[in-house]
Amino acid sequence: MRHTLPIAPQFYVTAPQPCPYLADRMERKLFTALQGQGAERLNNSLSQQGFRRSQNVLYRPSCADCSACLSARIDVKAFSLSRGQRRTLKRNAHLTRRATSPWATDEQFDLFRSYLDSRHADGGMADMDVFEFAAMIEETPIRSRVIEYADQENGTLTAVSLTDVLDDGLSMVYSFYDPDQHRNSLGTYMILDHIEIARETGLPYVYLGYWVPGSPKMGYKSRFSGLEIYRGGAWHPLDDPEAHDAARHPLSTDPIAEQVANIQLPDRWPTTS
Repeated sequence: MRHTLPIAPQFYVTAPQPCPYLADRMERKLFTALQGQGAERLNNSLSQQGFRRSQNVLYRPSCADCSACLSARIDVKAFSLSRGQRRTLKRNAHLTRRATSPWATDEQFDLFRSYLDSRHADGGMADMDVFEFAAMIEETPIRSRVIEYADQENGTLTAVSLTDVLDDGLSMVYSFYDPDQHRNSLGTYMILDHIEIARETGLPYVYLGYWVPGSPKMGYKSRFSGLEIYRGGAWHPLDDPEAHDAARHPLSTDPIAEQVANIQLPDRWPTTS
């Protein structure tokens, strides 16, 4: 009988490039491939350690002279609605939710293009075509869903979230919405609805990606009660957002080899750099 030993994931570092969140900074990412039979377990384990998924890759910031980006998630039990969030729910009461398999459609792509052209025309995804969009939605080796929000009266697609289902929560991989409905706070609404989905399914967390103090693009995340951030190898309540700043912290970023050595892998896989 032939036995196959598990192959430990290999970790790599991207070349520095301009940071999309803070001016005059350079970003660098630590990443590994997400593939094979252990993909689900690896995604669960690394998501709990501040990693995010992009198609078949898991990554987290590993900048040489900055540690501003902090992975964020909402503790569903600790969350309570604010007055403004209650108003957001009322403004979007006309929307209906539908969950589908991760399959891209022309209607989704049209909404995606409108969103990018209005909100992120100079971003890294600005030139994404329909084939690249389909890859973003469909290339997932794990349990993923597309959560669509449509107008109950006319069926018009209004907002979309590509969402991974983890063993301890929901991870909102990427969301987009009708930019002409900015007064309805659709981004906030989708997070609120994911909190409700997590409650309905008994999942304790909703993962939101990265919160970056000092970045206007990411400031809205700190307005959710029950928010936790991943720092120093553990999750901590955010508490006062004003206590965090975007100052450079060059000595707080561990060397790459040390970062990799401290990653906990499922099934006690050894780490390699």
